Amino acid sequence: MSLMDQFHAGGFFMYFIALFGLLTIGFIIERGMVLYARYKSTPKDFRRNLLAFIASGDFAGAKAFIDANAPKTSVGRVAMVGLKQRMSAAGDEALQARMDEQLSREVNHYDKRTGFLAMFGNVATLFGLLGTVTGLISSFAGVASASPVERANLLSQGISEALNSTAFGLVAAIPALVAFAIFQNRTDAIVSEITEESSELYHDLLFYTESKNAEKTEILPNAAKIEEVSISRN
Repeated sequence: MSLMDQFHAGGFFMYFIALFGLLTIGFIIERGMVLYARYKSTPKDFRRNLLAFIASGDFAGAKAFIDANAPKTSVGRVAMVGLKQRMSAAGDEALQARMDEQLSREVNHYDKRTGFLAMFGNVATLFGLLGTVTGLISSFAGVASASPVERANLLSQGISEALNSTAFGLVAAIPALVAFAIFQNRTDAIVSEITEESSELYHDLLFYTESKNAEKTEILPNAAKIEEVSISRN
């Protein structure tokens, strides 16, 4: 019996199993491209080199550095949002809110479809079991009302439908569940990496820009006092 013959022998629910099998293949390809082929980490010394620009207050240089070294990375995009906020003299709350929003978008890009694979695997298994049950029901119902000559034929057809449905359901489910486990592990690693690096850059921006502002705040009162003293002496 050929594969197509076995497919048709599995009964009505085989078409649902085939649908979820095709969806599984599509999602495996799409998630594989996003999580492995398209994901790019930042260069090894990215934070240290970027920190040199931030510490000196050269935000334009930091922006040019990101454009040249990490324009298509998630961490680079989060850092760019933070730099633009500081360049526009945004406060600390606005800085955190905008960077968190961009980080959320980046995380969602990697995490948004992986969970469907687990659902596809479970549903394909359930359709296989449903086909098994309906095959056995039709088999025994036919045997009960058939003549002795037809009973063997009806029984074999029902059992064939039940077993084929089970087999194809498992064939569709196993790759989906295996792919889900692999991609979920990869997603967790990517999300952890992006979140950790983005958090470090946020604190760098917060610390160094606050330090610069504090220095300016201290210089201005001191200059005012010096000017006041010189005027009183005159």
